[in-house]
Amino acid sequence: MAAVVERMNRLLASGNYRPLLAVIKGFRNGAVYGAKVRFPHALVMAFLFKSGSLYDKFKTIFEATFTHSKNLAMFVFIYKSLTSLMEQIQSKKEQYHPFVAAFLGGYLIFGKYNKVNEQINLYVFSRVLYGLAKMAVNRGYIPKPKGDAFPWFAAFIWGIVLWQFEYEKPTLQDSLQSSMTYLYHDSDKWNSLKNFLIYNK
Repeated sequence: MAAVVERMNRLLASGNYRPLLAVIKGFRNGAVYGAKVRFPHALVMAFLFKSGSLYDKFKTIFEATFTHSKNLAMFVFIYKSLTSLMEQIQSKKEQYHPFVAAFLGGYLIFGKYNKVNEQINLYVFSRVLYGLAKMAVNRGYIPKPKGDAFPWFAAFIWGIVLWQFEYEKPTLQDSLQSSMTYLYHDSDKWNSLKNFLIYNK
């Protein structure tokens, strides 16, 4: 066994088969990161907002964790495989390689609708929009704000989301609806000290 480990260490240190090994390591990192990110989130959401037995809650937690971990691992695998292949074919990196690889990976992996993919896509979408706004300022496409723009950014998104919650609730994601119901509607309901301070309802 020690000889096999030593041989593997020599192979990994040699730099041979680097593109292939990078794909394998990317798959591993995607699986680990997906589990690390999803498990605590699913645990909190299940115990805060999901009704049902302990078995049902843990089943939900492990299904969400597995889906997130598997999908992220598969996406990284596809992305790194395609970028590596395009670089080998063209003998250099091109700016369009990441877009093409991620576009195909996004369609194949994150294009299948489920709650986990919806949350991942919304998370990435918000970061993309924020990044595009910064890029537009940095490149001079729009003028740099004279003052601090962050308070206005916060004001608009919170104003819009609470208006949506009160008047267009079905348009919001289910987990956001649950969180907002708990914060803004359930706080209007009580009939004793017990469900005023200790329990929600």
